[in-house]
Amino acid sequence: MTVRVRDFAWLALAVSLWPAAGMAAGPDGAALASEQAAIARWRAERVESLTSDNGWLTLAGLFWLKEGDNTFGRAPGNSLVLDNAALADTVGSFVLSAHQVRFAARPGSGVTHDGQPVSTIDLAPDTSGHPTVLSAGALRFYVIERAGNLGVRVRDLDNPHRTGFRGLEYFPVSTDWVVNARFERYQPAHHVKIMNILGMELEMESPGAVVFSKDGRQWRLDTVLEEPGDTELFIMFADATSGHETYGAGRFLYIPTPTGATVPVDFNKAYNPPCALNEFATCPLPPWQNRLKLAVTAGEKKYAGGSEHHL
Repeated sequence: MTVRVRDFAWLALAVSLWPAAGMAAGPDGAALASEQAAIARWRAERVESLTSDNGWLTLAGLFWLKEGDNTFGRAPGNSLVLDNAALADTVGSFVLSAHQVRFAARPGSGVTHDGQPVSTIDLAPDTSGHPTVLSAGALRFYVIERAGNLGVRVRDLDNPHRTGFRGLEYFPVSTDWVVNARFERYQPAHHVKIMNILGMELEMESPGAVVFSKDGRQWRLDTVLEEPGDTELFIMFADATSGHETYGAGRFLYIPTPTGATVPVDFNKAYNPPCALNEFATCPLPPWQNRLKLAVTAGEKKYAGGSEHHL
């Protein structure tokens, strides 16, 4: 799998660079060739990340925990049921108490942590930065926290989403969609309410908005910080292509944290949220002010192997 992914990634790089090689010399041609090369590298890295063991294509289940005992396994009588050959009828229980989770394994369950059999173990959630990951065959499972809710996320290294990955499609790379935007800093920072695809609400800090000109008018997008101290700002946006050429819930984009009055915004790096590729992700949705009537014909298109039935 790793070899095939790497081959695919570098093939994508080579194909994307090919048009640039035939460009006429000159400032405009050189700028386009440079942008094509940069975006080709970015796309190859994205494919490699998506198809890795920890990529979004491996997600195979998401279960929200209730207070107390939550049994887990293949049998329909469990609180959390996942029909996978790697699991016993009941492998154990996730015990939620006082916002802490402990896993208690059944004897002979085959569940391990760092290669060692598990009996009972306290589970650190993903919000800790180092979640406790348990294994059963090709499955990996760990605790996530979203908007104060604790759940169990399952990855399957043999997930058909991964093994049958169909590649990504894009709009043509264009320097017209690389804009030097004005950064309007919020003093003090705003706090933006964000809803995720499951209807959970969270609040994110917005240090400012990017303002840019396109098609004869100005547009603005609020940025947010995912974590304090991040060196990039995160943008969630929807536009006139959403639900048509691109994923209906919108797309994501990162920009460098501005150090001055302006900041480069490269819409060629707009990409699909994880929910476009897998129904077990918990994607945040663009806030109302980031829903543009502009058609952003740059970046990633709708994933051919995805489904929007869960929107």
